[in-house]
Amino acid sequence: MKNLRKYADKPIIGVLIKKMLNFVVSRQANQISQHFSEYLQPVVAFTPELQAESYKIRHNVYCEELNFEDLRSNSQETDDFDGHSTHCLIKHIPTGSYAGTVRIVRTQSAEQLLPIEKYCISSIDEKSVHPSDFPREHICEISRLAIPAQFRKRAADKFSGSATGAINEHSYSERELRCFPFIAVGLYLSAASITLHHDIHHCFVMMEPRLARSLRFVGIPFQQVGPVVEYHGKRAPYYISRKLLMEGLSPGFKKMLHHIEKRIEIQFKKKA
Repeated sequence: MKNLRKYADKPIIGVLIKKMLNFVVSRQANQISQHFSEYLQPVVAFTPELQAESYKIRHNVYCEELNFEDLRSNSQETDDFDGHSTHCLIKHIPTGSYAGTVRIVRTQSAEQLLPIEKYCISSIDEKSVHPSDFPREHICEISRLAIPAQFRKRAADKFSGSATGAINEHSYSERELRCFPFIAVGLYLSAASITLHHDIHHCFVMMEPRLARSLRFVGIPFQQVGPVVEYHGKRAPYYISRKLLMEGLSPGFKKMLHHIEKRIEIQFKKKA
């Protein structure tokens, strides 16, 4: 698979390679969606206790492991955006441990900026899609995706694994491993389900190009809207709309999104 991908952009043969890769990914996606619900489930962090679990994961990854943020005395990484964000966790059902977290930052006014607007607005190309192009209630930013080290593969992956969802092959069964490479995908699909619930149409994110390529490969076509900059590592601004997401997802991952969406809707109904 990895060797074939480098030929995907070549003339003539690239078309055949892409079709072959899409077939393999679609087949894998069906397997992933079947196993995902057996071992992993999305949990919307409505309570302070669950939000604390999210902040602890973020502190472990962003403060202790990557040194992107300063250490906090309470071992919880938080900022001013958390108050108007929805936080989501992925739970590993057999152990009860949390395998990852992500947040969806929303905005209701021009004064309530998204992180990308506050810190990286100059990185968005003037001719590209811009947060100011849309009503405030219809935009959001996905940020603070983090996956604990025990769900990743090797110590050498610690700088990129938190984003890409590499796995610890020695701690879990072969059957479980089928879905762990897609923890990051599950987090993004969980975020997508939350944006659908809130009727948000446009989403921005600062992410590693490597992760963007991986997500695009499985049918989540984030569009790069600016150059790579130094922001918690090499990152670039990306954009996706509800329309692009639904058109890009393969049937297998649409099935996974539908499963996650149902789980999340149940949680919103219980909260209401």
